[in-house]
Amino acid sequence: MGTRYFTPRFFDFFEELSRNNNRDWFIPNKPRYEHDVREPMLAFIADFAPRLRKISACYVADPRPSGGSMMRIYRNLRFSRDKIPYRTNAAAAFGHRDGMHFSSPSFYLSLSPAEAFAGVGVWHPQPETTAKIRDAIAAHPAKWKSAINDKRFKARFEMMGDMLSRPPKGYDAAHPMIEDIKRKDFIGGTEFTRKEVCSAEFLDLFSKACTDGSPFMKFLTEAMGLKW
Repeated sequence: MGTRYFTPRFFDFFEELSRNNNRDWFIPNKPRYEHDVREPMLAFIADFAPRLRKISACYVADPRPSGGSMMRIYRNLRFSRDKIPYRTNAAAAFGHRDGMHFSSPSFYLSLSPAEAFAGVGVWHPQPETTAKIRDAIAAHPAKWKSAINDKRFKARFEMMGDMLSRPPKGYDAAHPMIEDIKRKDFIGGTEFTRKEVCSAEFLDLFSKACTDGSPFMKFLTEAMGLKW
């Protein structure tokens, strides 16, 4: 029998926070956040760690409350016009042990009242990262095709993200993979129901989704010059 990590209280907290996204509401409700959101997510991350090691020994699920896989609830407002102080989702990114945070491929989970989303890949990568992935697609089209057309990956994930309207400079416009070379994001996304998230099977479901995403992740990881 599996463990049930997330309960309706997890989603209730974020529903109330979205209506009261200010310090005056959050401070007295912080114990609720810690008990209903942070602790379940950290427990989930800790139990996902051995599952992730089976997918790739190079990827890390770090359950530390600060500096680990779980993202802080406090938004970084320094460069944002939107001054809402708190995130209205709980998210975790599982990156490569040798990769730069968010510049290399990650397994990703985001839970909010609006959606339960799992992603694999790189979102808004740095130009250097984008160039490495595009070069790998251009140089190894058959390998790329095999990754994105993998039966498990294709059945579970939808390719998403922004694209250029024209081929990037330096790439052959007639290349058979030019539509993928035009990608600005290299992401596969999938969703779960709230019922699934609140079930005792959710760790199994998320782990299986990450396994299904592994052919795509392997291509991106190796494109970055990292070990899979």
